[in-house]
Amino acid sequence: MSEAAKISKATYHLYTFTISKLISTFGSSVYAFGISLYVLALTGSAANFALNLICSILPRTLLAPFAGYIADNYSKKMIVILAQLASALAVAGLLVYSIYAGLSLPAIYTTTALISVSSMFASVTFSSAIANLIDADRIQKAMGFNQSAIAIATIGGPVVGGILFGFVSMNVFLIIQVAAYLVAVVLESTMNFKLFTNRIAETAGAVKKSMAAGMKEGFVYLKSNRVVMVIVTVAVGINFFFSALMIGLPFIAVQELKIEATHFGFIEAMIAVGMLLASIYFSVGKEVKFPLRFSKRGILVMSVLLAGLALPLMVDLSYNGSVVFFLVLMLVFGVTNVFVNTPIGVMMQKDVEEEYRGRVFGILESMAMAMMPLGYLIFGLLYDLVPAEYVVIGSSLCLIVLTSFMMRPSILKQAHPELDQDFIPAAPDLQK
Repeated sequence: MSEAAKISKATYHLYTFTISKLISTFGSSVYAFGISLYVLALTGSAANFALNLICSILPRTLLAPFAGYIADNYSKKMIVILAQLASALAVAGLLVYSIYAGLSLPAIYTTTALISVSSMFASVTFSSAIANLIDADRIQKAMGFNQSAIAIATIGGPVVGGILFGFVSMNVFLIIQVAAYLVAVVLESTMNFKLFTNRIAETAGAVKKSMAAGMKEGFVYLKSNRVVMVIVTVAVGINFFFSALMIGLPFIAVQELKIEATHFGFIEAMIAVGMLLASIYFSVGKEVKFPLRFSKRGILVMSVLLAGLALPLMVDLSYNGSVVFFLVLMLVFGVTNVFVNTPIGVMMQKDVEEEYRGRVFGILESMAMAMMPLGYLIFGLLYDLVPAEYVVIGSSLCLIVLTSFMMRPSILKQAHPELDQDFIPAAPDLQK
């Protein structure tokens, strides 16, 4: 295929990938919100709601490294298509079950777990395939579009889910979900997942490594790549300490400051609005020159924003003043979140060797996801035992220390050797 034809196909991938991601992510968001409302309406129990959430998180945490191994060793296109079909079949199975036996909690929990696993396989495989689908010069644009799709789904998913839950039967709700997954499958079937591959095709007689050996190889590669190891470690730290924000924001705003539920909904929505604005910026802007340094600054800003949660508890603000403060804080947090994730995502697409990319993204997802329930548990207990302002300020300081140490100048220069040249004065022109 000629270079011009490749670029043309990559352009097609750019928009097809975005539409597919939007449909599948939006569908998952609508499903999660609608099913959660159904569970609450059916049982009135927060514990049952939490159990459904655990069924969504736990399988992703345990199986993400396996998904990475599969993505590195088998056809990425086939994995993505089969994963999306599995999601469609899981929802269709719940639909058939509900028609003949009525919805039950075990059926909902099982479907949630199955969708979690299948969507995780699709997500890890897609993440490892972006550099194969899109030319190197437009990977940042693709990552920006990807973040835009996530932000739109985050904003619109609960709205559409709430509307559907209120106006159509659960069976119609599930049929819409199946249709969304099938449309994504049709789009993904037209994509060439080997367009920019650098891997040499294996010979017919080549023996594949066992799964255990292949996964061990992925961990060894991760440990040997110091910069990527730093990124994974910091990502785990961010997910853990920002559990303080996810638990602390509703606790401080609703419990401590008595902000109304309607206003709090707008406050939470501002995170997604900020993500959308930043994603648009990255989709049209120039590629970041030093992504690791750029992301480090973003994490430090996020750390300060985390500490900012304590301000209304320490300074006497009016009700309206507190609402406006949180609206602005969450908007900036959403912007900064994308400013951290997108440059690092682009860097990993380019710097991680193709044959290890799936396993690295799988390990990253597994470790990051594992920190969420742990963080929720620890910070949930801390907010009951310690004043909230101490928890968020302490978490902020810990994240600043972690980031400053893990992304110290020597690491930044290893990731970006050109940084040393920034301080070397240009040689004088002796011919003048």
